Amino acid sequence: MVTDRIKKIAHYVILFLILGIMAFPLLWMFRVSLMPTGSLQSFVELWQGSYTLKNYSDLFTTSSMGRYLFNSSFVALIVTTGNVLFCFMVAYALARYRTIANKILFVTVIIVLMIPAHILIVPLYVLMLKAKMYDTYWALILPWLVNPIGIFLLKQYIENVPSTMEDAARVDGAGEYRIIMTIVMPLCKPALAVVAIQIFFTNWNLFLFPFILTSSESLRTLPVALAHFQGQQAIDWQHLMAGSAIAVIPVLIIFIILQKRIVSGITAGAIKQ
Repeated sequence: MVTDRIKKIAHYVILFLILGIMAFPLLWMFRVSLMPTGSLQSFVELWQGSYTLKNYSDLFTTSSMGRYLFNSSFVALIVTTGNVLFCFMVAYALARYRTIANKILFVTVIIVLMIPAHILIVPLYVLMLKAKMYDTYWALILPWLVNPIGIFLLKQYIENVPSTMEDAARVDGAGEYRIIMTIVMPLCKPALAVVAIQIFFTNWNLFLFPFILTSSESLRTLPVALAHFQGQQAIDWQHLMAGSAIAVIPVLIIFIILQKRIVSGITAGAIKQ
C-alpha cells in the first residue's frame, strides 16, 4: 500500500512538472502582453510589474487587427467547411465503391500524403499568378479545400461503419444523396469533428503560404500580421505578445469546449466489433 501510494504521488509530481514546463511559455506570453510598453522581460518584472490592457486596445485602434482576425476566421471556416464536405464525399466513394479505379485513386491520396507541402510553394505560386488568383481570397482558400489526411481518416472510419442501414434505406427507395447526408454523415460525426478541428487549427496557424500568396495588407491573416510586429532594429514584445494572445485564445476556447469530441473521434473505430 505504501509503495503504491508513493508511486501515485511520484506520477502526479511528474505530471505537474510536465504541465508546468508546457504551460510556462503560454503564461509568459499572456503576462508580457499585459505589461506596459518598453518594460523589461525579467523575472522580477513578470511577478512584480504592473498590468495594463492598453496593448490590446492599441492593436485595434492603431493597426488593422480586426481585419486580420476576420481574414483568419473567414479563411479557416470556409476551408474547414469545404474539407468536411468534400473529404467526406470522396472518402465515402472510396470506402463503399470498391473498384480498381478507386483503389488507384486511394493510392494517389497516400502518395500525396508523402509529399512535403513546402515542395508545392513554387508551383502553387506560379499557378496562382497564371490563374489571376494571386493576392485574393481564392489563393488562401482554393488550394486547401480538400486535404488528403481528411480523406484517409474518413475512409478508414466509414469502412468500419456497417452498411446495413444504407441497404435498408435503398430498399425503402431513398436516393444516394439522402442516404449519404441523413444516414452516413450523422454516423461519422466523431471522425468529422476530428477532421474539422485539425483542418481549422492548421489553417488558423498557417503562415508560409498566406505570406507568399498575398501581398496586400487587407488580406493578411493573423500569423502574417504578427510577423510584421518584428522590426529590423527592435521587437515590440508587448504588442507582439498581445497579438499572439488574440490568436491563441480562440484555439484554446475551441479545444476546451471540444476536447471530449476530439478524444472520442480519435479513439472511435479503434476497436473493430
